[in-house]
This record gives sequence, C-alpha cells and structure tokens, in this order.
Amino acid sequence: MALKFKRRPPYAMQAPLTSLIDIVFMLLIYFLLTTNFMVDEGIKIKLPQASAAAPQTQQEITVYVDKDGRAYLMDVEVPLNEMFGKLKEMIGSDADRLVVIKADREVVLNKAVKVMDIVKAAGAGRLCLATEKGL
Repeated sequence: MALKFKRRPPYAMQAPLTSLIDIVFMLLIYFLLTTNFMVDEGIKIKLPQASAAAPQTQQEITVYVDKDGRAYLMDVEVPLNEMFGKLKEMIGSDADRLVVIKADREVVLNKAVKVMDIVKAAGAGRLCLATEKGL
C-alpha cells in the first residue's frame, strides 16, 4: 500500500510584524501619558467615607464646606448670611432640585449642620451629603 502525501504549497512571503507591534505599543503609551483626565478641581476637601455611595447624574447645586468652616456655593465663597438668598434664587420654583453638600471630614459638625439648615430653609426638596466610597 502506497502512502500519498499531500504536497503543501510553499509558504507565502509575510511582512515582519514585530516592529509594527512595537510602534502600536509606543503610541498607546504616548497617548496614555499625554491624555488629560477629568479632575474635579476646586476647593480642597476630604470627603467622609461611606460604603453605599452612589453616583449622581442630575445637574445639582453644590455647596462646599472646607475644614475651616467656610462655605462655598459652586466654587465661590459665600458668607452664611448671604447663602440663603443665593440658594433661594438658584432653586427657584424647582422644589425637586438636588443640593449636594460636600463637607470636609475634619469640619466641625455644627458648621456643616448650619449649612444644611440654610439649604433646607431655602427650599431644597432633596438634600444629600457627599461621601467617598469606602471599603
């Protein structure tokens, strides 16, 4: 019994891909190093941690309270006696508008509660205290 072997066609000419792969990786590294990532710049505060933090998607009014107890309304420092009027103006007739308070974790609790009282008195229907997602 004679064995028949299939004759394979000769290998086709192929371009070397190693240099192309190196160039692709170099481009990837270049773009990773030069890309500007969105960073929330503004008042330097350290948020308290919570295990059930959920991201918010609706446009909200943000009130910051730094560790010295100064209040900021949308990145502008506002004295507490003027905060009520400005918040009332921003909330307007939208009683369902979300107001987020971002208080530094080292702030005296009394100062954060004062800001929360002002926000609630200004007519905010929804009020939340921002936290960082903890372990």
